[in-house]
Amino acid sequence: MSRRPFHLLTPLAATLLMGTAAQGQEHGAHQHDHEAHGHAHETHRHDRGHDNDRADAGLADLRLSAALTVEGIYHNRVSGDEGSPAGFGHGEGHDEGHEDHDAHGHEHGLDEGFNLGHSELMLRGQTSLFEGQAVVSLTEDDVSLEEAFVATRALPHDLRIKAGRFLSEIGHVNSRHPHAWDFIERPLVNEYLFGDHGLREDGVQLTWSPSPHATLGTEWLQGDGEPLSRFDEGGSEARDSGPRLVTIFAKQRAALGDGQTLDYGASAGVNRQYVRLDDHGEHAHSLEGDGWFAGLDARYHYRSGRHGGRGDWTLGAEYFYTERDLTERVEHHHAWETRDDFTEQQDGAYVEAIYGVAPHWELGVRSEALGLTNETVHVHPSELESVDASYRHSGQATWRFRDHAFLRAQLSHEDFAGQDESWVAMLQFNATFGHQAGHAH
Repeated sequence: MSRRPFHLLTPLAATLLMGTAAQGQEHGAHQHDHEAHGHAHETHRHDRGHDNDRADAGLADLRLSAALTVEGIYHNRVSGDEGSPAGFGHGEGHDEGHEDHDAHGHEHGLDEGFNLGHSELMLRGQTSLFEGQAVVSLTEDDVSLEEAFVATRALPHDLRIKAGRFLSEIGHVNSRHPHAWDFIERPLVNEYLFGDHGLREDGVQLTWSPSPHATLGTEWLQGDGEPLSRFDEGGSEARDSGPRLVTIFAKQRAALGDGQTLDYGASAGVNRQYVRLDDHGEHAHSLEGDGWFAGLDARYHYRSGRHGGRGDWTLGAEYFYTERDLTERVEHHHAWETRDDFTEQQDGAYVEAIYGVAPHWELGVRSEALGLTNETVHVHPSELESVDASYRHSGQATWRFRDHAFLRAQLSHEDFAGQDESWVAMLQFNATFGHQAGHAH
């Protein structure tokens, strides 16, 4: 694997650690609960039944909650056809060798007319020592387990461990569920670099909060997701055991005074196995190697203090860049021959602004660019091909008519490289019933 990613990760973590300020996010608030359990254990250490006593004490503060989010979307492509931005199909469309990729590709496009959208059921349990959460996704086509994890709440030195299936904490949008977005669609850069569900993996996360409003973290993930950790069966490589994907991230909140805050962060990751197969029947091309990504995000908030959010401002942006170091291997008559080496490069960004124009009413605009750097391998002949960038511009109006319920109208203009320009109009209804404390917002 290329050593360049590791040279990137070290200064990235050091820089953000040095910028840590003493403002706050609450980790370790349950430290005294943990110590109280410790003293109780000392008191009963000679009691033959102390194990049962501790178990009862650990469940005495158990809290359970549930929430149901229901979403409906009306979708109307006013002009143009649905398509993927050039440079991000990566060989899709061949009859063989892409069954798994197509199953995890961008197949979640909305039908014309009414759609169920992304509904979900969230279950959460919490004690003084641990918390657990499971999120079940409900779509028109299937029911799937979106998240299921257990996390600690009382480790010393403001440490926290999460294990299971979860959304990665990289960037801003990735860890947020659709009902917490400011627009109907996931940003292009998140969708096409990390997948329709963002970067969601099975693995372990470790975070440390050196001050109340700063967090450093790392994740060791299985690396099964598309497209970042793509692995097509049938190439010359066998699949390595996990974890195959490692991330680091740093987050900081700065209070600027007068209702103003600034959240900013950086993240990066290394994927140690990537395989993309183009099978042409009589022969096949396999691009095999590793990759890395890095990103920056920032979000400014202004709270006016007026009723219903009137006069509030939010301005946010994210940028991600990814590289893949690949070796081409060609198969003829069941024998693989090594050809050339290539380095693919892609990136993307968005900027968005939200303003509260009236109580419970907001207007928002977002501009996105995908593939400002867009170099991918094209076969027949095998060469590195530079592709134009794709753009999408959206405007939305949202009415938050009750807590955890809103109605949103959105109009988007798509200018994808390799596709005709198009206009898309959407109307979204979203409501959450119950306690949703487990979600990021």
